[in-house]
Amino acid sequence: MTVRPRTSLKKIHLAAHFPGVNNTTVWADPRSKSQIDFSSFEHLARTAERGLFDFFFLAEGLRLREHKGRIHDLDVVGRPESLTVLNALAAVTEHLGLAATVSATFNEPYELARRLATLDHLSGGRAAWNVVTSSDAFTGENFRRGGFLDRADRYTRAAEFVATARQLWDSWTPDGVPRPFAHRGEHFDIAGEFTLPRSPQGHPVVIQAGDSDEGREFAAATADVVFTRHGSLAAGRSFYADVKRRLAKYGRNPGDLKIMPGVTVVLGDTAAEAQDRAAEIRRQQVSPQNAILALEQIWGVDLSSYDPDGPLPEIDPVADSGITQGRTRRGDTVAIAEKWRALSKEKGLSIRQTVIEAGARQSFIGTPEAVAAELDEFVQKDAADGFIVQPVITPSGLDEFVDRVVPLLQERGVFRTEYQGATLRSHLGLPDPVWRG
Repeated sequence: MTVRPRTSLKKIHLAAHFPGVNNTTVWADPRSKSQIDFSSFEHLARTAERGLFDFFFLAEGLRLREHKGRIHDLDVVGRPESLTVLNALAAVTEHLGLAATVSATFNEPYELARRLATLDHLSGGRAAWNVVTSSDAFTGENFRRGGFLDRADRYTRAAEFVATARQLWDSWTPDGVPRPFAHRGEHFDIAGEFTLPRSPQGHPVVIQAGDSDEGREFAAATADVVFTRHGSLAAGRSFYADVKRRLAKYGRNPGDLKIMPGVTVVLGDTAAEAQDRAAEIRRQQVSPQNAILALEQIWGVDLSSYDPDGPLPEIDPVADSGITQGRTRRGDTVAIAEKWRALSKEKGLSIRQTVIEAGARQSFIGTPEAVAAELDEFVQKDAADGFIVQPVITPSGLDEFVDRVVPLLQERGVFRTEYQGATLRSHLGLPDPVWRG
């Protein structure tokens, strides 16, 4: 049955996240290929462009994760530098936006602004910067400054970093005249001349991820796109309303900031088949070894003697043990342990089953028609402006979504049938930045 396009509906924005070092990617699947070979990046980027996606998104890792003092061998080892990969992808794509995750803690404004402006020029205005922060001394050991940055200072440095980068991008007039720049602030004191004229979209698009109150405020003041994890319709609507209402304080309109949760999608010809596939993916994601690892992250002690098919430990967690390094903290581990124990007791689950149940990550599961309808509902009910799709297989995990879901979104009249503009800002419907010379 063909769904007739409807009028006056919000359009859905889509981006593709390259699968990487996380507990979503299924590296044991025989279809999984290299996360370093350029062919993998090219395949996913070309698929995203074939699907008319807004942008391609790369995460970043500045140090390999460790567990119990050793490099975690259940992770993928090897993480190329994002901007280098995206500059190469600019040559094999024509419309697709190219987003790099780069730390505002372990970089400097002049150097990074220049690298991002270079990508924006080479790609014809398709560059984006996902701003991340860190107070992690473990990662900082790879840098001269080490872990000097207090956690409370990470957003103040990031805000000044973005403002300084924009000052550098604005140091050339729109008609191509270079002008000296000077910035003196709490974190940066620089002056000189920028080497590149204003790029095709004025400034690269700025993306931000963070759910804390300070993160939401930073996004409202600074970002063009917010990458969030809110999965349910109710949670999404609450986050959406909260962040959008903050924009007016900074003289911004609701459309100036796009909210795009990261989602995974599992498809099947029937609802039952999709649920079966989703369950199998979770079993692949949470192997017996990964189940014990997840447990050790919460309990903070060596649990290698425990049977993954046995019950949860009766001992209490050890807070802030540092057993795992380089991975985002899960929050209040004591509260999480109590929640897991209650879940295990209620459903009679083993360690592995509890980790699978508690950590389920698939956001949309069903037939292509059902998934398209649900994605549409999230956007029309103001739970999101679009989605960053996170495949579970590298690099072919996006193929089925593009082939089976995108055409249905187009039939519903909520997704483009061709690219209209040349820049990423035009894809996202963002206003051009005002030159502040």
